[in-house]
Amino acid sequence: MPILGIDYEKCNNCKLCVKECRMRFLEDKENSRIVFSDPTNSCSFCGHCVAVCPNDAVLYQGLGDIPYRFKEIRHLDKLIPYETIHNFLRAQRSIRHYKQQKVPQDLLRKVITTMGYAPTGANVRSEKFAVLSDPEQISTLSKGVLEELLKKPSTRSHYEESFSIRKKFYKNPVYFDAPHLILVYSSTHTFLEAMNIGIIITYGRLAAQSLGLGTCWNGWTQIAFESNKKLLKTAGIRGRGWGAFTIGYPDISFGRCPPRKQKRIKGLDY
Repeated sequence: MPILGIDYEKCNNCKLCVKECRMRFLEDKENSRIVFSDPTNSCSFCGHCVAVCPNDAVLYQGLGDIPYRFKEIRHLDKLIPYETIHNFLRAQRSIRHYKQQKVPQDLLRKVITTMGYAPTGANVRSEKFAVLSDPEQISTLSKGVLEELLKKPSTRSHYEESFSIRKKFYKNPVYFDAPHLILVYSSTHTFLEAMNIGIIITYGRLAAQSLGLGTCWNGWTQIAFESNKKLLKTAGIRGRGWGAFTIGYPDISFGRCPPRKQKRIKGLDY
């Protein structure tokens, strides 16, 4: 049980933990204190009680690293104003041209560290990560994925022409000759887990952009893994749910953000 209880020497009885988690933090009015109660072991270990406590009075173990604070944590709008984050998100592009320069391991680790803090449904965190950097392994996987995509008539009709063109410009057309491939995989295979992996990859791609790196979500790999589990061995991973994206230094830059059609919003526009 990661949440163990309350350190009453630190607790000031502010009841913020009760407000945040009324299921497990209860008021013991007889003893004028707050108690933690989880008889069914149903706590999802989201950590909100730890985050909301002003005096670090919630006792826990096995949650991972230590609580993290920074100056603007109570006023995140001061940390990154809307206009700044809007521009950063709008400028995010899928990069399909990479320099062959390897990304330092510390930068790759930073990207994956950020991915580990992505929100997940019910705080389920069964995902694992792998980084492929060996050119031969990436080439073998690229060939295997391409072969799988062209094997079935339904996917061959969709991809054959485009890949025949890509082969003229890339040695590994599936991965655009990127120096690295990051894989997210999980033993869970549900609709919710697929969403979790998508959120995690998005966190990684945005973190990479902040480090001057480019990325591209690679749905082809996921399609191929679904139809041919032997490719998992080539990638050196296991599991029942997957996601992948290329990462490296961009060999192209964009001078403007492309237009997008604005949607009418029910409840605001009509």
